[in-house]
Amino acid sequence: MKKLDLRTILRFWIPLSATWLMMSVEGPYLAAIIARMAQPKFNLAAYGVAFSFAMIVEAPIIMIMSASTALVKDYHSFKKLKTFTYSLNALITCLIVLFILPPVFNFIAGKVVKLPGEILGLTHIATIILIPWPASIGYRRFYQGILISHNLTKRVAYGTIVRLSSMSLTAVTFFFFTSFPGVIVGASALSCGVICEAIASKFMALATVKQISSVNKQDPTSSLQSSKLSYREIIHFYYPLALTSILTLAVNPLITFFLGQSRLAIESLAVLPVLNSFLFIFKSFGVSYQEAAIALLSGGKQNSYKSVRNFAAIIGVLTASVLLVISLSSFSDLWFSGLSGLSDELSRLARFPLLLLAIIPALEVLISFQRAVLINSRFTNPITMATAIEVLGIILVLIVSVRYFDLIGVTAAAFAMLFGRLGANIFLFVPLSKALKSPLKPQPEQ
Repeated sequence: MKKLDLRTILRFWIPLSATWLMMSVEGPYLAAIIARMAQPKFNLAAYGVAFSFAMIVEAPIIMIMSASTALVKDYHSFKKLKTFTYSLNALITCLIVLFILPPVFNFIAGKVVKLPGEILGLTHIATIILIPWPASIGYRRFYQGILISHNLTKRVAYGTIVRLSSMSLTAVTFFFFTSFPGVIVGASALSCGVICEAIASKFMALATVKQISSVNKQDPTSSLQSSKLSYREIIHFYYPLALTSILTLAVNPLITFFLGQSRLAIESLAVLPVLNSFLFIFKSFGVSYQEAAIALLSGGKQNSYKSVRNFAAIIGVLTASVLLVISLSSFSDLWFSGLSGLSDELSRLARFPLLLLAIIPALEVLISFQRAVLINSRFTNPITMATAIEVLGIILVLIVSVRYFDLIGVTAAAFAMLFGRLGANIFLFVPLSKALKSPLKPQPEQ
């Protein structure tokens, strides 16, 4: 088989990277609209909490794109994973419906989370509007995985354009022509956007699904090894990925908890979201590489390993280098002071943590590559273990740095995120070497 060159990989990956960059705009865009409506403080708070609730429910289905990219090889595996996806979607939809029942919601949001009365009702309404969100995410990620595995990554980007366009149309329409509270506008726009994206993804994948089906009907004996895929194998493959997403979502509340007990707590809590949103722009290049690497390494592409690995190294070095230059120069003030509106004091507070985290984009690319190799080898348990190590490392570093060294909260958080991710990366090198020897995994070039 002809070797993959870096230009081919770039063309394949760029639409996925653009997709994640576009999604990074979604949150700040809706927040800006809500902030310009009545009672912005209460509505922004309710919107943020409702979105967090929806994300927690969504966690088990997030990795279905990686599963679809890796497992759907013929019509039999398509039907099996489709049934699994729809069943999981039904389960998480039942969970969010159960959650919004007044007795359950009031207990969790009111007594456990202790939301103030001013935002409790608004949060409840927004969460009801977001009921379609988790299942729509699972639905569209399942079909997007099929598009990725069949070299149709541009259609994934087109789906995101549909999502942002429908979201914007809904938000602007509600903003100008209704008197709904801002939280309803934001939640409605989110739900409408992801539903439209899910429908668009299904339609864009129809031809590919028909192609898969026709191959199977023309020659039923031509099924690949994946045609023997069972539900038990899917569950064994997928549950570590679901646990990984759940553990990842647990990190932010943990960091927030420790920041509240740290030195300069209020200032740190104000800076960290702005810091994370800026960091995510650079991390998105690595996040988007995971599904690309899964597709490029799958299907017996014997000559692809080194090219995919080298391209990952290029992305990692470039993104980390650019962020390092920004953190060492006055360019960081353009984001912190200019775009984000932080005071000079808070901008100064963000500079050193940004410098500490400058290597994170490279580590994000590395872990995406490591996960891609493991997922291709159907060796997913170490991915969960690595995430658990990362979460544990973050907790331990926060305990030591906040309680014993009395570091400024946002600086302690930066150290914790850095050491946690390093621990996960280092841990994955051993299972990575084993996965490269797996017969399911393409071997390196000779």
